[in-house]
Amino acid sequence: EVQLVASGGGLVQPGGSLRLSCAASGFTFNSLAMSWVRQVPGKGLEWVSVINSGGSSTSYTDSVKGRFTISRDNAKNTLYLQMNSLKPEDTAVYYCAIHSTGSRGQGTQVTVSS
Repeated sequence: EVQLVASGGGLVQPGGSLRLSCAASGFTFNSLAMSWVRQVPGKGLEWVSVINSGGSSTSYTDSVKGRFTISRDNAKNTLYLQMNSLKPEDTAVYYCAIHSTGSRGQGTQVTVSS
C-alpha cells in the first residue's frame, strides 16, 4: 500500500521559512519522480514542483521559482520542500505525490499570515 505522509507545515509570517517533509512507503521510492502539489480550500490542485528519481533534475511553477527548493533522500525514502520568502498566497494544504500517477496522501497545512 502506497503511503505518503507530509509534515512540517504551520503558521509563519510573510517572509518566513518552512521545511516540509514527506515520508514515503509501500513502493520503490528511488525509482520514481516525485512532486509537491498544493490546494486552497474550494480551488483545484496546483502543481508546485517535481524532482526526478535520482534527484538531479528539478522543476518549479513560476510563482515559487527562486523561493522553494525540492530535494529528496532516497536512503531515507523522504521528499523535502524548503520554502523561503513565504507569501500569503502560498497558504494551502501541501501534498507530496507520485508524479506519474498523481497518488498523494495526507497533506500538511501551511498558513502565511501576519
